[in-house]
Amino acid sequence: MSATPERILPSGAVCATATPPRVSPRRVAVQALLRRKLFMGCAIFVVLLVIVAIFAPWVAPYPPNQLDLTLRLAPPSPEHWLGTDTVGRDTLSRIIYGSRVSLLVGIVAVAFSTLIGVVLGTLAGYFGGWTEAVIMRCMDALMTIPMILFALTLAALLGGGLTDVVVAIGLSMIPPYARLMCAQTQSIKQKDFVISLRSMGAGSWRVMASHVVPNGFSHVLVFMTMQIGAAILAEAALSFLGIGVPLTIPTWGSMVADGYPYIFTDPLLSIAPGVAIMATVFAFNMIGDNLRDVLDPRLRGSLLFAEKRT
Repeated sequence: MSATPERILPSGAVCATATPPRVSPRRVAVQALLRRKLFMGCAIFVVLLVIVAIFAPWVAPYPPNQLDLTLRLAPPSPEHWLGTDTVGRDTLSRIIYGSRVSLLVGIVAVAFSTLIGVVLGTLAGYFGGWTEAVIMRCMDALMTIPMILFALTLAALLGGGLTDVVVAIGLSMIPPYARLMCAQTQSIKQKDFVISLRSMGAGSWRVMASHVVPNGFSHVLVFMTMQIGAAILAEAALSFLGIGVPLTIPTWGSMVADGYPYIFTDPLLSIAPGVAIMATVFAFNMIGDNLRDVLDPRLRGSLLFAEKRT
């Protein structure tokens, strides 16, 4: 039997037709993602922000805590593009250095909460029974407390500081990851390949580490990207309230708080770091939203259909 499809012509002759090339759904999804201008713009912004944060000592025109009382509340000028604050510190330099704290807190806190949440959710979803009941009821109890209030309470109890802020925000963000991974695990463990592995004697830990977590992590990855923006907002809120990072370290939240009394006379003191917070959170949210379209199999099918039509 020939592997090439055949088509019968009206005259009765048989004509071989070429098999259409197979289109990889993953390739189509990535190509569709790269064609989205909003995603590419946000991705470029995040990459530039990371580069600026890493090379802040070389990018910032002045040290972040350099005082010059003769230039306090100076308007924007060629020497100080965004002016100076109440003690003569360069606003642009402090925003550049503040990006370090925001990205560090956002990424580390999300990684910390993801690690614990994925482990707890996988255990609860895979073993079920009393394991699921204990873990999920604890997560439900934590979710009754608003994240920012929980982080604020923990940061106040721990005493503040960069490490305490990361721990407080990370712990407050664990429940959503645990619930999401629990639901994914309950679905994946019913798949035929998992049942086959278990019937062949594969251990529970091997199945979870090698198959359950990798297959369910795509949804967690999308949620992680969106939660980085939430962590940055939480850090800014804590710094605004004076419970976050020490005052000697420039942060966007503390800059907004310092400029709040001068919002009508020198609005750039609060507006400039506020715009930085807004742009960063928006960029991470848009990246996560577009990644969801690529990694979700249902939405990936629509992308494949659109690609074939074009």
